[in-house]
Amino acid sequence: MPRVAHRSTPLSLTDTGAWVARATLTLLVATVLAAIALVVTPSPAAAAERGVGFGTWAPTSAYGWHGSMVVDGVHTYCILPGRPLPVGATTDHGERTRVAGLSPADLAGINHLVTRYGQTDDPVQAAAVGWAVKAIADWDATLHTFGYRGDTLAGAIDWTFSALAPAHNRAVQRLAVAYYREATGLADGAGGTDLTLTVTTDPDDPSRGTVTVTGSPGLRGSLTLANARFADTGEATRSDVATGSTFDIDAVGGTPGRGFRVDATGAFVQPMPAAIRHYTTAGGQDTAGPAAPRAVTAGAQDDAERTLRFSPTISTQVAAAYAQGGTYVDDISLTGDLTHWPRDDAGAFLPVTATADLFRTATPPAPADGAPASAVHVGVLALTTGADGPDATYRVTGPEMTEPGFYTAVWRIDADAQETDVARALPAGYRWTETFGEPSQITMVADIASQAQPQIQAGQSASDTILVGEPLPAGGLVVSSALYRAADGVSAVDTCTPERRVYESEGISIDAPGEYAVTSGPLPDAGTYYWQERAVDAEGALVHLGVCGVAEETTLVTAAVAPETAPAAPSTPELAATGADIADLRTVAGTAVGLIFAGATLIAVPARRRFGSAARVG
Repeated sequence: MPRVAHRSTPLSLTDTGAWVARATLTLLVATVLAAIALVVTPSPAAAAERGVGFGTWAPTSAYGWHGSMVVDGVHTYCILPGRPLPVGATTDHGERTRVAGLSPADLAGINHLVTRYGQTDDPVQAAAVGWAVKAIADWDATLHTFGYRGDTLAGAIDWTFSALAPAHNRAVQRLAVAYYREATGLADGAGGTDLTLTVTTDPDDPSRGTVTVTGSPGLRGSLTLANARFADTGEATRSDVATGSTFDIDAVGGTPGRGFRVDATGAFVQPMPAAIRHYTTAGGQDTAGPAAPRAVTAGAQDDAERTLRFSPTISTQVAAAYAQGGTYVDDISLTGDLTHWPRDDAGAFLPVTATADLFRTATPPAPADGAPASAVHVGVLALTTGADGPDATYRVTGPEMTEPGFYTAVWRIDADAQETDVARALPAGYRWTETFGEPSQITMVADIASQAQPQIQAGQSASDTILVGEPLPAGGLVVSSALYRAADGVSAVDTCTPERRVYESEGISIDAPGEYAVTSGPLPDAGTYYWQERAVDAEGALVHLGVCGVAEETTLVTAAVAPETAPAAPSTPELAATGADIADLRTVAGTAVGLIFAGATLIAVPARRRFGSAARVG
C-alpha cells in the first residue's frame, strides 16, 4: 500500500486535556439506549450502511473508512483493524460480554465510547471514536495498518488524515487521543455488574449500624431499608447511590419488644456494562454497537437478630409520709426509656425484676449516692412486674417498721438479676440505682403515746399527759388530746367518735420531745372515759392518732362521795407531861399524813407506755 503523504505534525498526547471537556456530549443518547432489549440469539440484518465519517465506503481502499457504520439505525464501529469494511450482509449477535478475545476492561472502554460519543452525526467525532475503538481492540494493528511506523495514536491519524481530510486532521487527533485516554483510564472493574451490600450492627447499641455498598465502578441506584432508617434523612429509601458508599442507619424494629433483622435491598444500574452489541459480516469487519444499561440488584440482612435496648428506671411513692409502725408500703412506677420493653412471642411484656434495701435513720435523711454509715439496714423489698409491664403501678409491702425513726427504701434494677431475654435488651452491664433519701421514699414513725389520770370523782377535772419522743418532723408537731365517754354496747376501740366526745384540748406546738399535759373541765357524770392523743405536722398532716380504749388512756369517773357530818368535839384530855406544845404535835401529824398520800399517788400512776405496745395502726 503506498505511503500517504505526511503533511503536518502529529498532535502531542499532552495537548488534549482541556479540549476533552469541550468535546464531551450529554448522556441523552445513552439514556435512550437503556430501553434497547438484550438480543440473546444471532439474527440476520441488512448490510451495514454508511454512517458518518471520512474515507471511501468500500471493502478496501487507499485510505480506508474512518467513522461509523449504521446497522438497524445504530452507529457501530470497527474492532478489527485491517479487515475489509463490512458492506455485506451483517449478523446481529446481540449483546455479548466475550468478543474477539477482548478483556472486560476493553469491552467496557469500547462500550463507553460507542455509547457516549459514537451515536453522532458529526463526522469528526465519529472518526475519532473509530480510531479510539480500534486502538483499544488492537493497538499495533491500528497504528500500522496504513504504513505508519511510529508509536503514537496521534501520529497514526496524522499519517492518514493529512492526506484524507487535512482540514479535520488536528481535530480528529485531539478527540481520538482524548477518547482513548478516557476509555482506558476507567477505574478497574468499570463496566462490571458486581454488587454487594453489607449491614453491620453497633455492638454497644443495636439501634445503630451501617449499610455499605461495594461493587463495580459506575454502578448507581437506590437503597431501601426494612426495619431501619437512614440516620441523616430519617427515610427508608435513598437514591443516586454509588458503589463505595457507607451510610449510618437507625434500626427501628418491627414488632415492639421483639428481636428483628434489618434488611437492605439495592436496585442499581450499570449504564456502561463491560459488553458490546456485536455485529459480524462474512469476510469483513466485526463492529461494536452500544450495550444497553444493565439492571443489577443485591440484598443483605443482619447476621443475627437485633434486640433494641431499653433503660428502665423507677419512680416511687411511699403509701404514707407518716406511719405508726406496721409494714413499709411503696408504690412503684416504671419510668425511663421503655419503648422497647421486651415481649414474648405472643406480644406479652416480659417480667422485669427490681429490689430495694430499706434503711432506718434517726434524723431526716439527706439525698446522697449511698446510705450513711449510721443508717440501719432493716430489710429488702422485691418487685417483679406482671402482665401489664410498664403500664401499671405496683404496690410493694416491705419489712415491719418496729422502731421509731425515718424509713427510706433505695431501689435498683440490675441486668444480672433479669431473665435472659430481658438482660439481652438492657445495655451491657446495666445497673440503675435510686438516690438514697428521695423525699418520696421517706416514711416517719413517731414515738408518741399518752398517760391518762386513772380515776377521779364526778365533778372533778381529768388530765392526760402526751408523751413525745424522737423523732420529730422538720417544723415540729402540734399535739392535742380528746376525751370520749364509753357507751353500753359500743366496743372501746369504736368509742372515739364525734358524738361521744366530751372534751378536746387546744393544740400545743412543740419542737422538742417531752411530756405535755392537758386538763378537761369538770366531768359531772360517773362512767368510763377514753383519751385519744393526736399529733400533726406543721402543715397539718396527721402524724399520730392514739388507739381508742387502751388502758393507759382510760379515766374512770366514780360517783362523788357526800361529806360525813363531823362528830361533837370531845373534851380535851389532859396530856402527859412531855414537854411538847400541842401545836408542835399537830405539825408532826400533818407531815406524816402528807408522806402517806404522796406514796399512794406514785403507786397509782403507771409507767410510760413503750413504743410498740398494743397500739393499733390507725
